[in-house]
Amino acid sequence: MTFLMATFINVSPVVSESLSENDIKKLALEAILENPQIVMDAINLLRDLDEANKETSKKQAYLNNKEILTTDVNAPSYGSPDADITIVEFFDYNCGYCKRAMTAVKEVLSNDKNIRIVYREFPILSEGSIFASRAALASRAQNKYKVFHEELMSAQQLNKISVIQIARRIGLDVEKLLIDMNDPNVFEHIQTSRDLADALQFTGTPSFVIGDRLIGGFIPGDAMMEIIASIRE
Repeated sequence: MTFLMATFINVSPVVSESLSENDIKKLALEAILENPQIVMDAINLLRDLDEANKETSKKQAYLNNKEILTTDVNAPSYGSPDADITIVEFFDYNCGYCKRAMTAVKEVLSNDKNIRIVYREFPILSEGSIFASRAALASRAQNKYKVFHEELMSAQQLNKISVIQIARRIGLDVEKLLIDMNDPNVFEHIQTSRDLADALQFTGTPSFVIGDRLIGGFIPGDAMMEIIASIRE
């Protein structure tokens, strides 16, 4: 008997043992015809169970990956290492909502000095996004990640040419940058971001881990601050 059929009929164990599968199907069909709402109730129940299972899976994924999310030395981070709340942001430089999120994150960091931000390059939109992420990560070797990150986020649609133009404008050694873009740590960071996003069921950008809260999609600065306040309660 399927789960859906079981929700349609309620018979005693003795009676149910004497019923054939065809009898059960007939009873189920009669129940549906008499009360079609049973179908919607069953669908809603299945949907609720599926959502509950997803939430449980995501929470466990967070616990399994908490250490690498918050302490990965191969991920750019800013703020006090003793901060009580860590924000992990997954982003793509060609994502319009990620560009808006940069403003929101800066607002939060300026208003709360006990917050730490960890950047997870998660290029999923285009080849230009991948090139921009590799360049941004490579710029760490020249101590220019933060300024480069903000300039890339402030630019319009990015491709190889525009990324290099921005790199030159902020004073990066482009020849060194192109070499450092092939550093294994660059590829490792991006692959780890993909693995983490998959585990946490993040399918788009921006996505955030704020403390132990998982948020897929853009949220404004005031909403971030409300989440942070609720975590601290």
